[in-house]
Amino acid sequence: MTQKDLLYLEDAIGHETNLVSIYEYYVEILQDTNLKAFLKSEIKKHQSLKTKLLKTMEDIANE
Repeated sequence: MTQKDLLYLEDAIGHETNLVSIYEYYVEILQDTNLKAFLKSEIKKHQSLKTKLLKTMEDIANE
């Protein structure tokens, strides 16, 4: 994997982290239960994706 690919993975992890933070903020302030439920499902999805990206980086580092 190239340095450019690793930098892309780092950026993607950062984006996922930011999305989760933003969604968590809005879950706290919103009143609409349907929208809160949607954002909670998005949080789970993006946390899972972040975990997968981190695992990929760990696997690469251990090669």
